[in-house]
Amino acid sequence: MSFFDDIGGYGRAPALVPEDGQPIAYAALAEQADALGAVFQERGLAFLLARNCPESVVGYLGCLRSRTPVVLVAAGLHRDLLASLLQTYAPRHVWLPRERADEITGGREVFALSGYVMLATDAPSIEVHPDLAVLVTTSGTTGSRKLVRQSYANLTANASAIAHYLQIDGRERPITSLPMNYVYGLSVINSHLGRGASIVLTECGLMQKPFWDLIARHGVTSLAGVPYTYEILRRLNFRSMDLPSLRVLTQAGGKLSAPLVEEFARVAQKKGIRFYVMYGAAEATARMSYLPPERAVEKPSSIGIPIPGGEFWIEDDAGKVVEGTGIVGELVFRGPNVALGYATRREDLALGDEWRGVLRTGDMAQRDEDGFFHVVGRRSRFIKIFGNRVNLQELEHLIQAEGIECACTGEDDQLRIYVVDAAHRERVTAFVEERTGLHRSAYRVSVVAQLPRNEAGKIAYAALA
Repeated sequence: MSFFDDIGGYGRAPALVPEDGQPIAYAALAEQADALGAVFQERGLAFLLARNCPESVVGYLGCLRSRTPVVLVAAGLHRDLLASLLQTYAPRHVWLPRERADEITGGREVFALSGYVMLATDAPSIEVHPDLAVLVTTSGTTGSRKLVRQSYANLTANASAIAHYLQIDGRERPITSLPMNYVYGLSVINSHLGRGASIVLTECGLMQKPFWDLIARHGVTSLAGVPYTYEILRRLNFRSMDLPSLRVLTQAGGKLSAPLVEEFARVAQKKGIRFYVMYGAAEATARMSYLPPERAVEKPSSIGIPIPGGEFWIEDDAGKVVEGTGIVGELVFRGPNVALGYATRREDLALGDEWRGVLRTGDMAQRDEDGFFHVVGRRSRFIKIFGNRVNLQELEHLIQAEGIECACTGEDDQLRIYVVDAAHRERVTAFVEERTGLHRSAYRVSVVAQLPRNEAGKIAYAALA
């Protein structure tokens, strides 16, 4: 049975601990989720505009328990980008903060809980595959129409594997340091709900005092972070912090530099904290590998070993499996958490399992003599900014739609945008911040005389770099 079907079995144990309210027990959470799920009269698509709040978790579980596939997006997604997604996928229901209800044309209120409301639409019925559970965006900041289709089995397998290697049980109390519409943040919720743990819900960030007050007040035991999180923790002098309840640190959402991995591994050892470096992708539901804490100091550049039930191998350019060590090729993963495939239009909701448990990651990697894997580069045009995946092609299209010639490139946490007209520099800077929510410190807009192009007329990104 799936973890979301079992939550009621934990009874009075606290499931959710809101930052400004009473804990919600597992039994009560199940009842609220089922009350919400009862509004779905037939199997259709729902949208959830997620915040780190009880209403979002109730909506998410209500969809899962009623077998209603749901698209997860950020509650703060720009209204134009949300409108584009809604037009593409035409959901039958939308669960969202009440203040955004006016954005759903013709929506009829059929359920409400605190500050959230469920709106029914007049969207026509469409065939939806019975295995389809959750759809997440491939580039949350640009509101990409390309979604990853995850199944109920994917969610359950990955939550179980994560809970196993992180040794999660009912005594754990994580805090939502990441948004739940982000696959890493969602995996924290899934893996802990599946083991009867208590999740402290907050939308506060690490730079805000209330975040650390919550950790102390509720005895938070684990903290999840992307590379930028660890840059902040270093600035905050984490090594000197007194956090007696904290016993687990996890990192994913992009490559953390080897020196920083080693630094935090050593600090964690001194504090008696287990520090896990992890590797994953939305296409694998969340996690594909982890670096055991006891090997972090020794192998700070490694993504570690496959999660329980998973398998890695490396292929050369011809698709042949590379058996030796130290040979670079594309990293390929097999496991029950590999998603069903992509969706780019509403009709794709009827598709079944196209990937059949195998994911070509697009990352270039090599295996060392101990069987640990090391990612050395990226083939695709995606980068991660503060843990959020940014589709460079999608971002280019957004800017070009404003009549601006541009090119986007960069590496993780270093987005670079090139324009050919100096008059566009400030306009692009403001546009990107307003449309994507990326802070200006995450990208740089530069002016070039012209965009370099190859013989085929395509932008030569390597020349820009």
